[in-house]
Amino acid sequence: MAQRLATEYIKASLQLSKAQMSQFVHYAEDPQIHHRVKILDNGNQEIVLGVKNGEEVHLPFDLREGSYVCELSFRLVNPQLTNIVRKLFVAFKGNGFVNRIYHGFTMRYHYEQGSVRQIVECTGEHEKMIYQHKNTAIDMKSEWQSVSVETDIELVRSIVDRLLDQRLASEGPYDQIDQELKVQSSRLFRMEA
Repeated sequence: MAQRLATEYIKASLQLSKAQMSQFVHYAEDPQIHHRVKILDNGNQEIVLGVKNGEEVHLPFDLREGSYVCELSFRLVNPQLTNIVRKLFVAFKGNGFVNRIYHGFTMRYHYEQGSVRQIVECTGEHEKMIYQHKNTAIDMKSEWQSVSVETDIELVRSIVDRLLDQRLASEGPYDQIDQELKVQSSRLFRMEA
C-alpha cells in the first residue's frame, strides 16, 4: 500500500454556528493532538491544532452574520494531525478540495458539505476519474418519469387503435369517433414531442 506523503487542503471552507463552534473544539480532543483557542478582535477566533513538538495548523474563524467562517489552504504531513482535521472537515460539513499526495501520484478529493463528490487520480499530466457522486434519487425519478411517459404513449396508442377499430366496424356517423380520434392524436403528438 502506498505511503501518503502529505495532505493539502485547497480553498477549504467551514461555516459553523456559535453552538457548533464549541462542539468543534471538543470534537478535536485527542490524546495525540493539543489545541488552543485564541479569541481575536470582533469576536473572531483562531483554533490551533498540533502535535507535541511538531506540526501545527491554524484555523482562523471570522464571525460573519452570526456564523463562524473559516476559509484557508494548508498542507499537513503528520498522520495524526491529518486524521483529526479530516474528521473535523467531514463532521462539520466542509467544502473544498483535498489532495492526498503519494510518491508518483496525487488523489484529489472534491468535498461538498462534508461528502466526497469526486475523486480524481493525478499522475503527471494525466487525470483519471476514480469516483463521481451521482444523485440516485433524482436519477431514478427522471428514469421513472421517462418510463411513465412511454407507458402513457402506449396507452394513448391503444386508445387510438380501439377508436379506429370502432370506426371500421360502425356504418356511420363517424363524428363522435372522429372527434375523439382528433383529441387522442393531438395528445399523442404532444407526448412524443
